[in-house]
Amino acid sequence: MANDRTVEAGAAPVASKRGSGLSRASLALYLAWLVALAATLGALLLGEVLGRTPCTLCWYQRIAMFPLALVLGIACLVDDHRVGRYALPLALAGAAVALYHTLLYTGLVSAPIVPCSQSGPSCTDRASQAVAGVPLPMLSLACFAAIAVLLVLAYRARLLPSTGDPSS
Repeated sequence: MANDRTVEAGAAPVASKRGSGLSRASLALYLAWLVALAATLGALLLGEVLGRTPCTLCWYQRIAMFPLALVLGIACLVDDHRVGRYALPLALAGAAVALYHTLLYTGLVSAPIVPCSQSGPSCTDRASQAVAGVPLPMLSLACFAAIAVLLVLAYRARLLPSTGDPSS
């Protein structure tokens, strides 16, 4: 039986006619965008609507997340699977800050949370820094990690059809 996916030299893979209409690479890209969009809207909801002022480390994570929602959205719109070149460094930088923030939050790093102050926002107030029981630093880390994994999957899925082997 002939392979129903065709790939021209230098072209993006074409989705299977039996599938959902999206290639695996496009699906992973859309999922990464949805994670970034949900995280961005959640951060804006917490900060602007609920009045929870973010600490300095939260601001650094926002600096990485907010552009991801925009860049990944544009990449989905134009079906640019090469966006990982630009989005992956942002996701990894945000994940690094979120990991450090999580280590501070859980007490695994024996340093005080310097960015938080008595008069300003504090990450030590566990009740106000959790969503559905999950602390915000851990939620942020999960979002950045998910985006990074999805971008890698999108990159790998884009390469697979070009091998010409329908079993891979």
